[in-house]
Amino acid sequence: MADFEPGPFKADLERRTAGAIEALKHDLGSLRTGRANTSLLDTVQVEVYGSMMPLNQVANVTVPEPRMLAVQVWDRSNVTPVEKAIRSAGLGLNPITDGQTLRLPIPDMTEERRKEMVKLAGSYAEKAKIAARNVRRDGMEALKAAEKKGKISQDEQKRLETEVQKITDKAMVDIDAATAAKEKEILGK
Repeated sequence: MADFEPGPFKADLERRTAGAIEALKHDLGSLRTGRANTSLLDTVQVEVYGSMMPLNQVANVTVPEPRMLAVQVWDRSNVTPVEKAIRSAGLGLNPITDGQTLRLPIPDMTEERRKEMVKLAGSYAEKAKIAARNVRRDGMEALKAAEKKGKISQDEQKRLETEVQKITDKAMVDIDAATAAKEKEILGK
């Protein structure tokens, strides 16, 4: 009954669920909350040199003031495409051009916009929960297959299924906590 290693199996499931949580945190970081944060612009793609590139590959983003972002474009010829990309990103930001620097004042969020952001945070959380449940399903299927092939006993299968469920439950708690914190931040509570 060798061949099947519970340690690496469990570590792989933990790594994959942690990846789903990290992806959620990255997505939540891109949501605007009324305060300046460089991650607001992480999703912005700029059309330069004949292809689409992430903003952080053509400019440096800083937070000079609590309600202001500054985008220092490295190549003067890219200032207009960067400005256009920020305006069309749907973030509600209007760049003010000052040479090779774009200043982005962060406007106050309306109640309606806050509710939209909370909904979006919820959809990001649901995506992460689906990813965590998919990891659980893969783990359970691997355990059933290992038991069927005689690599692990039925008792070991049941014990490991409990471990897989614990990993999934912890991931769900972490996802809910990250989402609740972001919703609180968005609603300004």
